[in-house]
Amino acid sequence: MTTPLTVPFTVLIPARMASSRLPGKPLLDIAGLPMVVQVARRAAASGAARVVVAADDARILQACAAHGIEAIATRADHPSGSDRLAEACELLGLDGDDIVVNVQGDEPLIDPKLINAVAALLAKRPDASMGTAAHALSTLDELHNPNVVKVVLDARGLAHYFSRAAIPYARDHAQQTWWDGSATQMHPDVAALQGFAPLRHIGIYSYRAHFLRQFPALAQAPTEVMEALEQLRALWHGYRIAVHIAASAPGPGVDTPEDLSRVRQLVS
Repeated sequence: MTTPLTVPFTVLIPARMASSRLPGKPLLDIAGLPMVVQVARRAAASGAARVVVAADDARILQACAAHGIEAIATRADHPSGSDRLAEACELLGLDGDDIVVNVQGDEPLIDPKLINAVAALLAKRPDASMGTAAHALSTLDELHNPNVVKVVLDARGLAHYFSRAAIPYARDHAQQTWWDGSATQMHPDVAALQGFAPLRHIGIYSYRAHFLRQFPALAQAPTEVMEALEQLRALWHGYRIAVHIAASAPGPGVDTPEDLSRVRQLVS
């Protein structure tokens, strides 16, 4: 069990039934439990004061109730997860500096310690409105994969930029492309640039509740539209995002039938 933060935080888990690749994803069976219930149980082990599923379908509410998980009904027409969470904050009366952690409903292997660490960022960083996480990239393929989001930090450990491109670009080591001939070990000259080694963004967020409630009303950023990365909206409007550096990659999420098979094997 993770030691709880001294500052209480609430975990919100957005869950929607519509999925182009995995319809009914929140209720898919993993080791005898609906996936959203598996996620909520891991979130409860993080030390959160409260764990709430924000659902768009009565079947999700019923599954949560059957397993003792708190859940609330939110509108089915939200364009994004942050819109759903903003409504959940309003329904739950969360506001001001209340800390909210967004744990995705398709992350049944999420580490409770990671949830706690991302929540703790905002307790320690009054200059940040959001928190998130990253870990060191390990392969060249990951660096150049547009589905792997990269983040560059500034000197204070705050997010400088997120991108699907290979950032930062090591101009003077372009031939090594960050790695030596094995394609797995970082070039020693580049490794010395401690704050600028390639980092993979992990899709977990903490927010101050007052910021989360106003975030959907902010105008979309041009960079957000180009990169299809919603967190760039916060940076565009001048808000700070603190970043926790995890020691390793998180467990796999579930986006495809292949992901589901792999996670089922890992859990069993």
